[in-house]
Amino acid sequence: MTTAPDGYFDEQGNFIPGSFADQLDLPGPQETDPAAVSAAEAALTGTKKQSAKTLAQINASKTKVKALQAQLKNKSLTTAQKKRITAQLSAAKVQVSTGTAARHVLLGTQAKQQNKVYETSGQYEKLLSGDQRDAYAALRSLFNQYGLGSLAGKIYEYAKNGYGADVISLMLQDTKEYKERFAGNEARVKAGMGVLTPAEYLATEQAYRQILSSAGLPKGFYDNPADFQNWISGDVSPTEVKSRVDLAVQNTMQANPSAKQALEQLYGIDQAHVMAYFLDDKRALPILAKQSQAATYGAEALKRGLSLNLSNLEDFVTAGLSLNQVSTGFQQVAEALPNIQAIAARWGETFGQSELEQDLVGGTQTAGLGEPRRKRLASQERALFSGFGGSTPAGLSTGYQPT
Repeated sequence: MTTAPDGYFDEQGNFIPGSFADQLDLPGPQETDPAAVSAAEAALTGTKKQSAKTLAQINASKTKVKALQAQLKNKSLTTAQKKRITAQLSAAKVQVSTGTAARHVLLGTQAKQQNKVYETSGQYEKLLSGDQRDAYAALRSLFNQYGLGSLAGKIYEYAKNGYGADVISLMLQDTKEYKERFAGNEARVKAGMGVLTPAEYLATEQAYRQILSSAGLPKGFYDNPADFQNWISGDVSPTEVKSRVDLAVQNTMQANPSAKQALEQLYGIDQAHVMAYFLDDKRALPILAKQSQAATYGAEALKRGLSLNLSNLEDFVTAGLSLNQVSTGFQQVAEALPNIQAIAARWGETFGQSELEQDLVGGTQTAGLGEPRRKRLASQERALFSGFGGSTPAGLSTGYQPT
């Protein structure tokens, strides 16, 4: 990833503004720690094995007790034999008793370890029952839709403590995760705007995402909650976003080389930064539209080898000139400029492209400051050559026609 002072370039080469780069992607579904899950499962397995071994020992001791009890029923036993068997029977019973107590402890440990496995693997629903389980399941599903599956643990704790779904939902809104996920609302409150409900917030994000996707923007570019936060906090409607995206596409995917060159020369926007430039809500949409149109007009000048004059081009946009009018005007400028400059030089004057394009491109719809001087120079030129038997220099008969 290449960094830049005001942002960075992603893997597709798209420029991401610093205002978005500084915002972290928000948590998605509940994440688990594989190492913690493995450790919990290993501990549970060990306890189960120990419990099974203890149960086997208990059963063996019970079998021994029964066998010894059967032996004691033999009336032919001597006193010494009865005493020995009775001692063995007492020892076997003690083994059954201590084994049973040990297994009871192991089963308690096993239950706790099983819960630990459920907790580390996020299977909280298996730890609850009845209304608590229903509340947990409903809220987890809802918050997963919000991209807040990471709150499953908190939902479980609240449900386990007996809170209802409505109360839990309100409590979750105070969590750091929730506030980060819907950070646009925090900014809206500070700006005195109304807060969007989660459903409205998600619907707005989805509208943004659909507009960007339909425009052919690469996946991963301006399509996560952090990217949309600025638009939502600024109350930028999906309609405005579409207008911005349309301008960005017009100046990238649909722009010809001359238009791209004009945009960079006029406003310093290279192709790597175009998308970010037009999507930045800090720039007013009408200004962006004017700049885009000015660059389109500037392309017509560049195609004819002319230089660009920012002021004139924006004046042409303001005057509402059509692309055809501008194109025709710049063609006339390209043809007439060398001749009018040569005439002006003969009279010790200069005549710049800017004056001529104000006249021939803008005409009466813009300042047209070059027209009086152009007519005067043409009149002087005709007077100069009037003594040559009506001959007219080639410069006045072709390429340039005085009005």
